[in-house]
Amino acid sequence: MDRQKLEYFRNLLLKQRHQAIEDIRSERAIALEGDDGVEDASEMSEFDLNRSIALTLASHQSELIEEIDEALARIEDGTYGQCVRCGKPLDEERLKAMPTAKYDAECQAAIEAAQGIETPSF
Repeated sequence: MDRQKLEYFRNLLLKQRHQAIEDIRSERAIALEGDDGVEDASEMSEFDLNRSIALTLASHQSELIEEIDEALARIEDGTYGQCVRCGKPLDEERLKAMPTAKYDAECQAAIEAAQGIETPSF
């Protein structure tokens, strides 16, 4: 992959990373809000559910940041855009849709099949 495309993907990944960090801050703030205004059990239940959802979303964003950091490391070591399983180049459209992609479509389908995950067909 040429330098200009790598720079494009690096910037895309950095923007996604920044957004994920902002989302984590927001979700954690929601999760840490006090329950001072809660008046009854149903409000407390709703408050607990919202807190749980916020923590789950923050956890997913943390995982995304790890994937982004791995992709940025692949850019640095010169392996970005190559399937980590078979070494074939990843389709550029695939990378635009999911810049953190590690596998080409064939390897991803094989991994999902081995895990019992159905790949949608269009």
